[in-house]
Amino acid sequence: MEFALLGWPPDAPTLRLDYRRFAYAGKFVRGSTGTAVVRDGERGDGEYDDHLLAAASFDPDRTDADRLVIRYVTVRDDRQGEGIGAKLLAFVAARAADGGYDRVRIAVNNPAAYVAAHRAGFAFTGAETGVAELVCERPADRSAAVDADAYRDGLGRYRDRGLDAEALASLDEKRAAGPPTVVDPPAAAEPGG
Repeated sequence: MEFALLGWPPDAPTLRLDYRRFAYAGKFVRGSTGTAVVRDGERGDGEYDDHLLAAASFDPDRTDADRLVIRYVTVRDDRQGEGIGAKLLAFVAARAADGGYDRVRIAVNNPAAYVAAHRAGFAFTGAETGVAELVCERPADRSAAVDADAYRDGLGRYRDRGLDAEALASLDEKRAAGPPTVVDPPAAAEPGG
C-alpha cells in the first residue's frame, strides 16, 4: 500500500472512483478540494481508478484559515475493516502541518467512521453538525489527548439514531472497550511514485 497526497486545494486532481465500490464516489470528481489516496498496484487504463483503495478530500475551514477540514473519506468496499481509513486520516492530518495548518477537523456520521477517526488521533469535541455528524478534531502535528469519557459519550450519541439490534450490540461493545489504539501516520510515497 502506498499513501500519497495528490494535491492541495484548489489544485488537486479529480478521481474516477467506481460508484459501485466507493461510498461518496461522486464527491471526488471536482478538483477544488485537496486529495489524498491509498494506492495498491499500477494505474490501469479503464474507466475508473481501480488501483485506489481509499481516498480523502479536504480543504481549509471556511471560518478558520488555520484549520483543515477533511470533507470525505471513502474506502473501497472489499477493503473496509482493515484500518485503511484510519491510516489515511492520520496521513492527511500529518501532512496538514506541512501545509501550514495547526488543527484538523472531521465530522463523522456513523460509529465505524467515529472509531476510525479516533484511531487516527482525533478526539470528539462534544459538538455535532446540523446533519447529525459528530465533530472530531486533532492538532496537525500530533494526536489529540485521549479522553475515554468523551469517546464513550460520542458513541452513546448514536444510540438514538434508529440503529437495529445488531448495530446497537456492536456500539455497546465499542463503548465498553474504550478508545482504540492510535495508529502512526504512514510515510508519504516518493514523488513520482
